[in-house]
Amino acid sequence: MRLIPALTAILVTVFLFLIVVERDRFMGLATGGPETTVAAEATGATAPGSVPDNQGTADPAQAAARVRVVAMHSTARMIDSAVVLRGQTEADRQVQMRAETTARVISQPLRRGTRITDGDELCRLEPGTREAALAEAKARLAEATARIPSAQAAQIEANARLEEALINDNAARKLSEGGFATTTRVASAAAAVRAAEAAVQSAKSGLESSLAGIESAEALVAAAEREIERLSIKAPFDGLLEDDTAEIGTLMQPGSICATVIRLDPIKVVGFVPETEINRVKPGAMAGARLTTGQQVTGQVTFLSRSADPLTRTFRVEIAVPNSNLAIRDGQTAEIAISADGANAHLIPQSALTLNDEGTLGVRLVDESETVIFNPVTLVRDTPEGIWVEGLPARADIIVIGQEYVQEGVRVLPVFEEPA
Repeated sequence: MRLIPALTAILVTVFLFLIVVERDRFMGLATGGPETTVAAEATGATAPGSVPDNQGTADPAQAAARVRVVAMHSTARMIDSAVVLRGQTEADRQVQMRAETTARVISQPLRRGTRITDGDELCRLEPGTREAALAEAKARLAEATARIPSAQAAQIEANARLEEALINDNAARKLSEGGFATTTRVASAAAAVRAAEAAVQSAKSGLESSLAGIESAEALVAAAEREIERLSIKAPFDGLLEDDTAEIGTLMQPGSICATVIRLDPIKVVGFVPETEINRVKPGAMAGARLTTGQQVTGQVTFLSRSADPLTRTFRVEIAVPNSNLAIRDGQTAEIAISADGANAHLIPQSALTLNDEGTLGVRLVDESETVIFNPVTLVRDTPEGIWVEGLPARADIIVIGQEYVQEGVRVLPVFEEPA
């Protein structure tokens, strides 16, 4: 039972060898027999079903020793100067306006689609006791401000008493040195100086406390005013309401959504550029887009990501498009074409690509002496018809079948086919 798979594998290998390497002999055998093929090679005639050698090889033995490959004549062409992507439209700006305090909505709701301008009120909340809290904070501020003159006067008085005490202390010391003052008087004068110094420190502390009271009252006033400002939720920029604003009577909590505002002029067209074409896209380049509705728009590249998406390995690109009449909506599918430098490239089958011993991507060519050479290439674009590559001469004979069976420097017998 194991012999049959082995025989099948041998037959398939022989068949592939005849198709790829000995194609002409195989076709000659199928059409005119082996005698016709051998005779044609010896006389230079073309047997039915065979392709004549390009150089008309004089030695049939040498021709038979060479490996036959299939090649194609290729000429470089200037491909279009655009990077083609698929993407979608996005709003230029979008924000959800949320409440920052707890209160009930007391304003009538605005309906979705309403045009708004910067500063328009979207939701008005019930003030409650906030105005009373603001009045109390302002009263405390006035009270703290009124204490300042008294504290300043107390400090002035304490400084004057300190100066007086210092003068009395100095006089007592001099009288004591002349024997005209008792020790008790000197001690009393010194004690008066220390008491005056303490009074100065106390007055200074009282003044600082009064100033701190003013700052505290000012903070309370600012907090109360800010709390009242939160009662009015306003639009941050010109745009449209994507949804209805909160209904009247709704209890808003911190973080509750009042409205969603979007700006569609200009609108962004967003796409993702593959790694192979990222160097062809530059910020500021002109671009066009065709929407699924058939509408065609133009704009300019405003953003090109420096970091690739970890899953798709593509780079985000954004194009700003004027949309004054708001005809373009958020989320429409678009085909994008970004202007880029043109390139001279060859269109080849993807199967023609191969690697050399160093792992360099390229193709194997046939030169004028029918010798194989390896030429590195750079991928430009992948299409259903094949791949566009750069790095080849303007005209090149590219091996498309059999390139994996030959090495650089080997002479071959190429059979040329024109690309489809």
